[in-house]
Amino acid sequence: MKREKVVVSNRYGIHARVAATIVKEASKYKSDIYIEKVDDGMRANCKSILGLLALGASKGTILNLEVDGEDETDAFEAMKQLFESGIEENE
Repeated sequence: MKREKVVVSNRYGIHARVAATIVKEASKYKSDIYIEKVDDGMRANCKSILGLLALGASKGTILNLEVDGEDETDAFEAMKQLFESGIEENE
């Protein structure tokens, strides 16, 4: 299992379009991929739009990214890069 802190850095936090982008990327992998808010422990499956939206993660929220499974190295790097890039939004 791989685990590391990431920060929500896009302007409006995790909203519907951003959640869809996360789900699209996470769904490419067989591994279980979760994010957990450091401040309150709320946890969401990165393959669930509703779960991600329920977090209510705004800009600056610190999350633990956790990936476990057969392709965890590739999945972890892809998800980490997605968060570090600010999860590009088409505005």
